[in-house]
Amino acid sequence: MQIPNVLLVNDDPASLYALESLLIGSAGQEYQLVTASSGKEALRAVLQQEFAVILLDVSMPGMDGFETAEAIHSHPRSAAVPIIFITAHYADEISRMKAYQKGAVDYLFTPVIPQILQTKVAVFVELTKKNIELRRQSEELARLNQDLRVQRLQDLERINGELEQEVAERKLAEQRAHELSTRDALTNLVNRRSLIQQLEHAVAMADRAHSEFGLLFLDLDKFKQVNDNYGHEVGDELLRQVAARLTAAVRVSDVVARLGGDEFVVLIGGRAAAANAARVARKIEQANARPYDIGSQRLRTSSSIGIALYPQDGANAAELMKHADLAMYHAKFDPASRIKFFHEEFNVREKQRERWAQELRLALPQEQLELHYQPKVALASGQVDAVEALLYWHHPQQGLIAAADFLPHIQDRSLLDRVDTFVIERACAQAAAWRALAGLPPLAIALNLATPQLSAELAQRLLPAMRKQQLPAGSIEVELNETLLFGASEAIAPLLRQLQAGGVRLALDEFGSARSSLAACKRLQLDTLKIAPDFIHAIGNEQGGSEIVAAVVHLARALKMRVVALGVDSAVQLQLLATLDCDQYQGPLFCAPLPAEALLATLFPDTLDGACAASRPPHPIQTQQLKARGSSP
Repeated sequence: MQIPNVLLVNDDPASLYALESLLIGSAGQEYQLVTASSGKEALRAVLQQEFAVILLDVSMPGMDGFETAEAIHSHPRSAAVPIIFITAHYADEISRMKAYQKGAVDYLFTPVIPQILQTKVAVFVELTKKNIELRRQSEELARLNQDLRVQRLQDLERINGELEQEVAERKLAEQRAHELSTRDALTNLVNRRSLIQQLEHAVAMADRAHSEFGLLFLDLDKFKQVNDNYGHEVGDELLRQVAARLTAAVRVSDVVARLGGDEFVVLIGGRAAAANAARVARKIEQANARPYDIGSQRLRTSSSIGIALYPQDGANAAELMKHADLAMYHAKFDPASRIKFFHEEFNVREKQRERWAQELRLALPQEQLELHYQPKVALASGQVDAVEALLYWHHPQQGLIAAADFLPHIQDRSLLDRVDTFVIERACAQAAAWRALAGLPPLAIALNLATPQLSAELAQRLLPAMRKQQLPAGSIEVELNETLLFGASEAIAPLLRQLQAGGVRLALDEFGSARSSLAACKRLQLDTLKIAPDFIHAIGNEQGGSEIVAAVVHLARALKMRVVALGVDSAVQLQLLATLDCDQYQGPLFCAPLPAEALLATLFPDTLDGACAASRPPHPIQTQQLKARGSSP
C-alpha cells in the first residue's frame, strides 16, 4: 500500500532537526517525512508529490509561510492539502487570523508539545491512508467495469451504427428543411422570415435591457441594368459576392439578411448604436465600391444605405424596418451622401465626424500637428524631472485645438494609429534631442495614446522608435487611460510586460475618472498612478476631498507605485500633497503645456544658444508663467 507523505518546512536548521526528531521518533509512524528549508523548496516538493499534511513555519526569509501557503493552495493539485502553521510568536492573534484566512487547519506555537503534534499529524495521515485505499478500490472497480463495458460496447456498436446512420440522415433532412425556411437559397444569408424573428427578438431584448441597436437597409444602385446587360447568371453571382463582402464587413454577432432582389438588411447590436451603424455603413460602402470580377466581366456598383435606430426610430420591428427603408430611399436620391439616418440630427453629426476625419488626414502630411510639453515637478526637490507630451492641432480655421477636443470625433482606427505613430516618433526624437543638450537634466517624456484599444502594434511602433533614438530605459512613459484598463482581460498583460521589458514605464492616467480599480494596477504591475484633477481640486472642501486624496496616495504606495497629482492650481493643494509624500505634480500652478522650444526658454534658459535665444520673442504662455511665479525657475 502507498505510504502517505508529510512535508516539514522550516528555514532554521535547529528547529527543523528538532521537529524532524519528534515526528520520526513517534510511535506507530506510518508515513514518510519530507523536509524543506524554504518556501521555494516547499513549492517544488508539492509539485513533485502529494502530501497528507504540511507543517509550515511562519517566519521565513524571502517567501514567508503565509505567501508559501497561498502559493500552495493556488495550484489545483495542492489546493486541498491541510496546512498547520508553526510559529514562535505566541498570542499573535493577527497572524493567527491571517493564517486561517490563508487556509490553515491549525496554528501551533513553539515549543511544540510532542504528543499534540504527533496526534494532529496522525489524524491527517490516517485520513490520507483511507483516501488512498478508497482510490485503489475505485480503480479496481473501474477495471472490472471496463471489462463489462467492452462486452456491452461490442454488442451495442452494431446497433448504434445503424441508429447513427438513421439519425444522421434525419438530421441532414431536417437541416436542409430548416435552411430552406430560414436561409436565402442564393446567398445563404438569413432570409426575410428569419430576419423578422430575430428583429422581434432584438426589440424584446433591448426593451428588457434598456439598450439600443441599429438597422441598415441597403440596395445596389443600377442592379437592374446588370441583369439586363449581362444576364441573370451574372446578376446572381454579383449578389453572392455582395453578400460575402457584407458578411466580411460586420461582426460575427451581427445579422446579415437578404430580403429579395438586391435588398439587404444588417442588424447591428451593442452599445453606441448610432456610431457603430455609421461605421459599418461606411465599411459596406467602401467594400461595394471596389470592382467585382465575374467571369470575363469587371463590374462596378454602389449601394444606398438607410439607417434606423431602436427605440428612437420605431416602436416595433415593422416600423423600424419601414423607417430604415425610407432613409435608404432618401439616400438613393442624394448625390452628396449615399448613407442616411432616419433622423436628420444623426446625419449632421455623422457629417461633422467625417469632416473632422478628412481634415485630420490632411493635417498629418501638412505638419499641422505638434506636441506641447507640461512639466512634472518633483515635490521633494522642486525640480522638473519629466514632462507629459500633449497633442495639439493648428487647425487652419479654428486655431490651436487640444487633442481632447478633436480625437473623440475620430472613429477611423487606421487614422488614429497614424496619429499615435506621429506622437511616438515626435516624442522619442524630442527626448533624444534634449539628452544631447549640455546642462539639461534627462527629462522622461510621458505620452498619451489616441487609439481606444491596446494592441500588439503599440510595442511594434514604440520600441523600435526608442531603439532608433538610442533612448535608455525610463525615457518614455505611456499613460493608459482608465477606460483602456477597465474590464481589461489578461490578454493585454503580455503586451504591458513586453513594453516594460523594453524600458517603457506605464502609468494609469487620471485615476478616479472612470471605474478602474487598484486591483487592476496590482494585477498589471503598473509603475505610476496619476490622480485625476477632480480629486485634486476637491482638496480642502467639506466633502472630504483631502482625505480621499490621502487614501489614494496611501493605497498607491502600498502597491509600490509612484504618485503624480494632476491639475494642481493652488498653493493649498501643493502644501497638502507635499505632506502626503506625493512624488510629482503638474498643472497650471507651475506651468501650462508649452512647445519644446518655449519650455526650454522658460525653465532651462541656460541650455539655449544665447544669440538665438536673445533674438527669439518670448512665448506668450512663457510670459504668463514668469509673471505668475514672480521669478524665473
